[in-house]
Amino acid sequence: MEYAVLFPGQGSQFVGMGATLFDTRPELLGHQADEALGWSLRDACLEGPADHLRKTDIAQPALYALSYAAWTLWSERVAQPPIAAAGHSLGEYTALAAAGVLDYFDGLALVAERGRAMSAAAADIPSGMAAVMGAEVEELEAICSRRRNDGGRLWVANLNAPGQTVLAGADVDIAWLVEQTAQLGLRRVVPLEVAGAFHTPLMDGAAAAFSIELTKQSFLGPTFPVWSNVDATPYGGDATGSLLRQLTSPVRFGDSLAAMAAAGAEGFLHLGPGSVTTGMARRAVDGAQTAAAADSTTISQAAAQLELSVD
Repeated sequence: MEYAVLFPGQGSQFVGMGATLFDTRPELLGHQADEALGWSLRDACLEGPADHLRKTDIAQPALYALSYAAWTLWSERVAQPPIAAAGHSLGEYTALAAAGVLDYFDGLALVAERGRAMSAAAADIPSGMAAVMGAEVEELEAICSRRRNDGGRLWVANLNAPGQTVLAGADVDIAWLVEQTAQLGLRRVVPLEVAGAFHTPLMDGAAAAFSIELTKQSFLGPTFPVWSNVDATPYGGDATGSLLRQLTSPVRFGDSLAAMAAAGAEGFLHLGPGSVTTGMARRAVDGAQTAAAADSTTISQAAAQLELSVD
């Protein structure tokens, strides 16, 4: 079966994640990673507490590192490579590292800088995100536009899959959205546990700060196509522009999933903590086969679900 590999973004973290990976992949998750980060990756992942692990500048590099470690285990045991890859928000960096566009440790340093820049921007303007279920994107764009015309700050931030869209904005605007759920004709609005209006103009400050580090990075050609969050097409050439725009532009993950299916992907493999992207794939692609793996104990099961051979 032809398959695409997917990597999770912020929100998939949990205390205890990657418990077996630290001993399996010390070259990726051990002393060198701690030196690059300036804090203990093992302690953050295994001991938390949850409020600490939830911090943008902690969660992002932790998820990147564990997801990439899971990829190395998968690629060692499953000979058939993916025909495509994508990552949700910060997961896009993991996808680029998996495809050889980024060196793993260069990517870890970049993601750490990204997390710090986004955290600082969020601290300047108290803001957040909320998932809206069962509404059309056009309807939500209109709601956001009306709110902004009234002086608010609210945007569509993530187009995850049909019927699953995330809005982001200032805290007062997210609170208004929740309070007005019924009056706006929305079925359900769920505030997310993230401290920032990511992928909106409220991240302009983060983009300005992060651009300095991003432009220092060299990118290589991918060993398999990686689909961009910004325009839902495969990366071509320098990734700098797309990664910078990703901070302030909507994540078009559902469009990427549909496009990868159109390009031949029949199965979708989530690699890393949680399994959130499998649900998105099933919503975005009719009949999609999905599987998730996070460590060596789940790889064989995931491969079997996708009808792939394991060495």
